[in-house]
Amino acid sequence: MTAVDTNILARIITNDDRAQAARAAAFLKRQDRVFVGKTVLLELEWVLRKAYRYSPQQVLAAFKLLLDTNNVELEEEATVAQALRWYQQGLDFADSLHLASAGPTRKFATFDAALHRLAEKLNAGKTTVV
Repeated sequence: MTAVDTNILARIITNDDRAQAARAAAFLKRQDRVFVGKTVLLELEWVLRKAYRYSPQQVLAAFKLLLDTNNVELEEEATVAQALRWYQQGLDFADSLHLASAGPTRKFATFDAALHRLAEKLNAGKTTVV
């Protein structure tokens, strides 16, 4: 199994450099299994949103294609899936991933009162404001 960096996935999704996008896609097709870590997803969402001005809906569509790719294995797939559901409901992706990674039995402490309120509204884990 081969783990991939954010830039491999970004090239394929954005096709901003056609030659690199083609090389990246061909490389992934040659692999039996491709591992995508949570940190890669975290960085990928940031890159797509900040550098490429993708909307949350566009990011979700790109991640759905990634999730539906047969030879892709995500780190903690159930955690990522939960984070994506909260992201789709309006929570920031990084915050969603932090909360989902904390799990249902741990409290998540933050200074971010807005995060706390939205997390409570979405029933997205136990949060506490410090």
